[in-house]
Amino acid sequence: MPRILPKTAFLCCLTSLAMASDPLPSSLEHFLGNSYFHTQELWNEGDGGRSIIAALDGSILIFQGNDSSQYKRSTNGGTIWTTGTASSAARYSNAVLNTANGHIFLMNASSNVRSVSTNHGATWSSTQSHLPTVDRFGNRPTTYSSHQAGITLQYGSKAGRLLVPTRVGSPGNAVSDRGYAYSSAVYSDDGGQTWHTSEPFPVFGTGEAAIVELKDGRVLYNSREHMTIGNRFIATSYDGGKTWISPYRDPTIPDGPRGTSYGCMGGLIRLPVNEYDILIYSNLDTDAGELPEEIGGTRTRERENITLWVSFDGGTTWPIKRLVFGGPAAYSNLGVGRAGSAAQGRIFLAYDGGPLGRNSAVQVAVVNLSWLLNGAEISDYLP
Repeated sequence: MPRILPKTAFLCCLTSLAMASDPLPSSLEHFLGNSYFHTQELWNEGDGGRSIIAALDGSILIFQGNDSSQYKRSTNGGTIWTTGTASSAARYSNAVLNTANGHIFLMNASSNVRSVSTNHGATWSSTQSHLPTVDRFGNRPTTYSSHQAGITLQYGSKAGRLLVPTRVGSPGNAVSDRGYAYSSAVYSDDGGQTWHTSEPFPVFGTGEAAIVELKDGRVLYNSREHMTIGNRFIATSYDGGKTWISPYRDPTIPDGPRGTSYGCMGGLIRLPVNEYDILIYSNLDTDAGELPEEIGGTRTRERENITLWVSFDGGTTWPIKRLVFGGPAAYSNLGVGRAGSAAQGRIFLAYDGGPLGRNSAVQVAVVNLSWLLNGAEISDYLP
C-alpha cells in the first residue's frame, strides 16, 4: 500500500479572493453553442510529457515531449499548426505561463537554466534562475517525465504565484524503490527568478501530476500513483501550493486502466469561468488492466480509450464522460483557449496514441463543452 505522510497541523484561511490580472476569464456561453470536435496528428511518434499553454495573445502551444525541444503552435484555434524549436534548455522541463507579463517558462527543476519566450512562443532564449530549494527530506524535485503545465494563481493572497507540479524520483528508479518516490511542486513569487519547493505530496509512490486552482483559492493536486490498484490521488492546499493535506482517492476518475497498479499520466484543467468550478480530466477508460509481475513494476500494454470527464463542482463528482478515441492510447495533457482569441471556448487534449499503437503518434483533439455534454442540458449539472 502507498504510505501516507502525517496530515499537516495547520490550515491557512484565505482572507482575500481578489483575482490576479489576466485576460483569460471567459463566459460559460463561450464553451457552449454548436458541438465542436476536431482531431489531427501532430507528430508521428508518441513521446509523453507534453505541456499545453494558451499564450496571452491567444496562441496555443503544445510541446512534443519531455526529452524534446520541439513544439507546435496554432494561432487559428487549433486547425493549423506550425513547428518550432525552443532553446536546448527546454528538455526535461514543464511549461508555465506568467500571466503578469506573458512570459512562458520551460521550467527544468534540475537546472538553473530556463528556456523562455517573451513573445508568446514565437521565439525562445535561455535565461538563468536559481535552482529550487530542497524539501524537508533534503531532496530537490525534478520535472523529468510528464506533468500537466504549471499555472499562475489567480485568487487569494498568493495571486500571481507561479506553481508547477514536480516529482521526486526513487533512488535509481529501481522497481523495488518506486514506493519511495513522491509528487511535489515548486513555486515562485518573483516571476520565475527564485523557486521554492513545496511540502511533499502526502502519499508516497506517486509521481506525474496536475494542479488546478478553484475560485475560492483552494488548490487541488491530482497525482498518478504506481504501487496499488485504485483511482487518482487528490490533496488540497490552502496556502497557495506550499502545503498539501487531506489526501484521498477519488471515487470516480481512473489512474490508467482499472485493475492495474501502474497508473498513467492524465490532464486536468479548470475552465476559466469565474462563476463555476468546471473541471476537465483526461485519462484512459478501460477495465483491461492487469497487475505487473512485481509490486511497483511497469505494465502498459492494456492502455486504451482516451476519455474526458467533466466535474461541475470542483472535482467532488464527475457526472459526464465522453470517449475521444477508442483505441491504443497513453499519456495525455489538457489546455483551454483564451477569451477573445480564435481558440475561445475550446478545450485542447494532446495524447499519445492512434490506430498503430499507444506510442505511435501524438494526437490533438479540440472540443467544446457542448460536445462533451452530448445533448445533455448543462443546467441539470450546475450547482
